[in-house]
Amino acid sequence: MNLLLFIGGLVLLVLGANALVRGASKLALSFGISPLVVGLTIVAFGTSAPEMAVSVGAVMDGKMDLAVGNVVGSNIFNVLFILGVSALIVPLVVHVQLIRQEVPIMIGAGLLLAVMSLDGGISLFDGVLLCSLLIAYTVFLIVQSRRESAGAASEFEAELQPAAQGSWDKHWLVQVALIAVGLAALVLGSGWMVTAAVSFAKALGVSDLVIGLTIVAAGTSLPEVAASLTAAFKGERDIAVGNVVGSNTFNILGVVGLSSVTASSMGGTLPIAPALLSFDLWVMLAVSLACLPVFISGCEIARWEGGLFLGGYAAYVAYLIMAAQQHAALPTFSSAMLSFVAPILIVTLIVTLFMRRKGQDG
Repeated sequence: MNLLLFIGGLVLLVLGANALVRGASKLALSFGISPLVVGLTIVAFGTSAPEMAVSVGAVMDGKMDLAVGNVVGSNIFNVLFILGVSALIVPLVVHVQLIRQEVPIMIGAGLLLAVMSLDGGISLFDGVLLCSLLIAYTVFLIVQSRRESAGAASEFEAELQPAAQGSWDKHWLVQVALIAVGLAALVLGSGWMVTAAVSFAKALGVSDLVIGLTIVAAGTSLPEVAASLTAAFKGERDIAVGNVVGSNTFNILGVVGLSSVTASSMGGTLPIAPALLSFDLWVMLAVSLACLPVFISGCEIARWEGGLFLGGYAAYVAYLIMAAQQHAALPTFSSAMLSFVAPILIVTLIVTLFMRRKGQDG
């Protein structure tokens, strides 16, 4: 029964996110909102709607570790798995100038979350600040969109076409209905998923945090997977990257912010699990920083780099499983990761940046 609930929840999350994104993007374009703003806000934020629904639902059910673990795990999954798989399909070239600035914003949001977490919880003030920063970020994109290049506008317009005359979703009432149906599916699906995930955790003796960092995080990231892989197959490589970066920023500012406000309305703060603060939160920051060589150089995520990202995610999941089971090989595995694998990855990224910079200067 729990397996059926989990699968049904995943299906509702994907269908709900698709309906929400379609309705919101069509409605925005029908009212003449910039395609750039639609692409980097409504679509990227819409694909993060499952994370929002699951995390807020988990807070309301008292599963605080699941709420925060879902966000951190989703951000790690988005960078390492989604960008890794997309790069294996085709090297991901970043052409749009605006995408480059989104990475420092994503990293800054992650650093702010880390600082806020040092006292062991996200307070009401912290949550309001995060939500306010999300609003400011969106306003900044709207203002900037007025100065966007014609190339950037046409690129996002190609991805998000306004409803054509005669199409079933051309009327704004239909578009509003799509948004409402999508939100309802997200709420229902998130409830099923949280219930099933908690049951799995109890049956397997695994903590809510680990379930949130792995199964739920991957499940709620399915809309990002679909959007980025579709964009990669179409050759719209910067959209594949922009979707991940925009979604990660929304997860931190919007999902954590609203989850904290929800927790405060119930008389408490949003706690940060010690395991999250000592390891997973810093992994999230590390994988965000790993994107810098690619975006600063403005070149591409090559296939071999995509393979490195996927290998890093596999190692991360292996660590979580070993830690949950207190496996005897955990100390050896951790030592290998810290003293061998991580330094090689860092040096490789630095050398890659240096070589690309040298190639550009030459």
